[in-house]
Amino acid sequence: MNACVDLPRSLLRPGAGARPGRVYLVGAGPGDPDLLTLRAARLLAQAEVVVLDQLVSAEVQALIAPRAQVIDAGKQRQRHTMEQDEINALLVRLARQGRQVVRLKGGDPFVFGRGGEEAQALAEAGIEFEVVPGITAACGVSAYAGIPLTHRDHAQSCSFVTGHVKEGGPEPDWAALAQPQQTLVIYMGLAALPRICTQLAAHGLSPETPAAVVQQGTTAAQRVVTGTLADLAARVQAAGLRSPCLTIVGEVVRLREQLAWFEPAPVLSAACA
Repeated sequence: MNACVDLPRSLLRPGAGARPGRVYLVGAGPGDPDLLTLRAARLLAQAEVVVLDQLVSAEVQALIAPRAQVIDAGKQRQRHTMEQDEINALLVRLARQGRQVVRLKGGDPFVFGRGGEEAQALAEAGIEFEVVPGITAACGVSAYAGIPLTHRDHAQSCSFVTGHVKEGGPEPDWAALAQPQQTLVIYMGLAALPRICTQLAAHGLSPETPAAVVQQGTTAAQRVVTGTLADLAARVQAAGLRSPCLTIVGEVVRLREQLAWFEPAPVLSAACA
């Protein structure tokens, strides 16, 4: 990072007269480090403690200050390094120790990032916090895949939903999601993709509705599989896509062939490195 960036007082290690601990809920964006906000980049370069989300790319992690203590709090499907309550308690504990903490989360903290839950825990504990927005995956990944989320000829609205509901929680409103002239962006939906496609078709969308799944969008590992609700799940399985993935459903997917602009750099093998 630029060495001439001034170090904010709030990020200095506490001493006499220093402010108490503070937590920064920082959005890391979808993966490409060039998509970080300036505020996020400065905080990472000056971080004292970073509590890391599993979806933060290695390229973004490389911007963390070398002196920072990094704590892995990542969560994957059916494998949690820490449960959410433990993460909340950790953030409170670190701040009460007078630490300046960056809670680094993939995408945007307040879009399916549980940032709202963490902010609530901090507020209830009387801990000062700041939210630093990030480019959410829906916006960043769709742009790099060449799929506009809205278009006057194809989609006048866009909905962001999660494909992973809270255990025991209500079912999605499939009828509301299966609307024409709408783009549907589904986070964390890879495991449930066959069911998602079936339910959308059963509740009003044509089985021929175009759809796409994007793996690790905006990064050198980006892969895109397109199809229709009728065959997308089978195509994704055949391609062997793995999380993190984002699913986009709607007529705008037809524009990818014309608008795709991002060509991921080839990944060198160990023998070629």
